[in-house]
Amino acid sequence: MFISDERKNMEQKKVDRINFLAKKSKAEGLTEEEKTEQAELRKEYIESWRRGVRQTLDNVYIVEKDGSQTKLKKSK
Repeated sequence: MFISDERKNMEQKKVDRINFLAKKSKAEGLTEEEKTEQAELRKEYIESWRRGVRQTLDNVYIVEKDGSQTKLKKSK
């Protein structure tokens, strides 16, 4: 999957912001606005991560002993 540089940079900026807020939270605490922003960014990051994992797993095949390939089934 190709990700444009602009999207990748935007994602990196968000990850950097998440990390900054985490460090600030440990050092001095966050304002209510920052806590809300942190929660929203974390939620967005986790959703993005899950989409990526799903896309990867959608392209996984199991190679059987006879050489045939079986698409990985979704778990319940």
